Amino acid sequence: MGREEDTMEDHCLPKSSMAGGGLIVGNYCHDVLFRDGVVVGEGLGGAASFLSNVLDPLSSNPSLYISKVGPDFSYSVSHAPITSTTSQTTLFHAHFPSTPGGGYHGDRVLHCIRNCEPILPSDIPSYKFEFGLAAGVAGEILPETLARMLDLCRVMFVDVQGLIRIFDSEDGTVGLIPLRSTAFSELIPRIGFLKASAEEAPFLDLEELRKVCCVIVTEGKNGCSVYWNDGEVNVAPFPAVQIDPTGAGDSFLGGFVVGLSWGLAVPDAALLGNFFGALTVGQIGIPKFELSLLKAVRQELERRGTQYSGQCQRKLSVSYQKSVSHKDFQEFLFRTAELYGSSDGTRESIHIGDNGLCEVDEGHSKIL
Repeated sequence: MGREEDTMEDHCLPKSSMAGGGLIVGNYCHDVLFRDGVVVGEGLGGAASFLSNVLDPLSSNPSLYISKVGPDFSYSVSHAPITSTTSQTTLFHAHFPSTPGGGYHGDRVLHCIRNCEPILPSDIPSYKFEFGLAAGVAGEILPETLARMLDLCRVMFVDVQGLIRIFDSEDGTVGLIPLRSTAFSELIPRIGFLKASAEEAPFLDLEELRKVCCVIVTEGKNGCSVYWNDGEVNVAPFPAVQIDPTGAGDSFLGGFVVGLSWGLAVPDAALLGNFFGALTVGQIGIPKFELSLLKAVRQELERRGTQYSGQCQRKLSVSYQKSVSHKDFQEFLFRTAELYGSSDGTRESIHIGDNGLCEVDEGHSKIL
């Protein structure tokens, strides 16, 4: 981690030991949205739903998803979760005031009304994976579960929200605690990449963490910053009209992982993360990406990843220097968003109702 360029491992894992490109662990949930105390929508939530929306169409290899829900789970998803017999699906209430406040999720106040049972180490099959992604939302990833993932995955990506969130015992209000005070802290040196939002970053000891892993801090309209032992870089944002910020961090992380899996340098992968994060905030609930946009991005990733082809494909080899084509890649993504995307926050399936609220029903979300 102390060099500008580092390679994860020098051997190829036997094909028979691989279950897929990656292991994604984190629960689906039900989200209910309130505006000034009035219910304005409900839909599918959870990091797994936003991550699969980016990873599935763009990854070079399929991933295995491990999630848990209750028998009340009401959505059809591409990756079937484990159904718990002892608890219901995780449920969040997000309250959006007319005037945004401050603090964690300053644009909204988040309450965890109930949470499904945690994902256990025994829920994860004994295969080797190219990468692992721990994306908890409501305490479902235990320290022993993360340790199990670290044993099985060559490179680990972790969203810090799943490690430092706490929930008020009375109303479930989501808060944060310092990472160093959790049982996860001793596992951090084994993590490759730790992602945090700007609101979560103060709960990390960034100067110490960057000595042992790469830390990515998403900064909304300011893009993101990447920190490692020997340096740091800010990666430019993409313009967006924010309608619903839910899931933007998950979409960012999905784009970042996809970029690295195709062999992009870390700043280029972060640029791809910013791109998908910006597209996400311009839509309500789980974003609908145009097939033409996804096709164009995948073709560009395949073109850039050809240098990593061969029998022993060494994707996820990490360079922290901006590539010589970083600016070209940025311009390509700008053009793609203009041609195919929804960067203005609108698309045909969304319209403004008589009550001034957006109305959309796409199977995974219902905004009234």
